[in-house]
Amino acid sequence: MTSMWRLSLLAIVGLALSGAGCATSDQWADWKGHTTHFASGEHGLFSLRNDNEGRRPRVTRLDVDASRAENWWGKTISVDSAQIIQN
Repeated sequence: MTSMWRLSLLAIVGLALSGAGCATSDQWADWKGHTTHFASGEHGLFSLRNDNEGRRPRVTRLDVDASRAENWWGKTISVDSAQIIQN
């Protein structure tokens, strides 16, 4: 029973350390400044849809409006106004 407890504790510590190493100090500060990971469901869907380090982002006019209205946070994705997809 003791070895199972130790193995579980080791697994938890390992997961915590591996998760902590995936963010920069700026990202941690940004994360700690909010009570949720995303500002809204739309923010979450936008982030999932554009989770490729900003390469070829897909931004719609509704995304721009929602980000302003909901005060989205995190890494900014910049696109030229000509690249914004009209809804």
